[in-house]
Amino acid sequence: MPTGTLDAASARTSLAALVVATPGRLDGYVRDCADGQACVFGQPWFDTDGDGCDQRSQVLARDLSGVTRKPGRCSVQSGSLDDPYTGTRVTTVSKIQIDHVVPLAEMWRSGAAGWPAEKRVAAANDLRNLVAVSGKVNQSKGDKTPDEWMPPNASYACSYSRIYVTVKVAYGLSVAPAERSALEQALTSCG
Repeated sequence: MPTGTLDAASARTSLAALVVATPGRLDGYVRDCADGQACVFGQPWFDTDGDGCDQRSQVLARDLSGVTRKPGRCSVQSGSLDDPYTGTRVTTVSKIQIDHVVPLAEMWRSGAAGWPAEKRVAAANDLRNLVAVSGKVNQSKGDKTPDEWMPPNASYACSYSRIYVTVKVAYGLSVAPAERSALEQALTSCG
């Protein structure tokens, strides 16, 4: 669980306080920095804290066990992931991706379109929103919100929703009615 994630009770209270709104459009949204286009959330895996390790490496080091790094570098060479989304173990680092729990496209639709570039870069690289998962499940999730997708590992629904709400609250993002309903339901599984 990323540091700073709200506990279940705080997540429920915070979710109730979020502004409910219809998601905005994706006009102007560019995720990938290809063909000379500027990404609206900046360079992927930017080292926002200036410690010399990019955010991808930091998340891998945090979420994997038995980590070994490439000599003289921050990059993770090997380790094992107990994938929270599937409940399976992944032992090949190249098969692990970093998921934005609140997808960048959803951030854009729920408020980030109006932010300055620096705030978007900070949000895209916020360790509270980043979780190491298997590449296959990350691809199946894509830009879906909780009303459209939840982790196949049902026992992770509570944690997933707590992370999601933490990020929405931290950045003052709105929530769509169906999204809010799905989060409320998932948070009831927290016990």
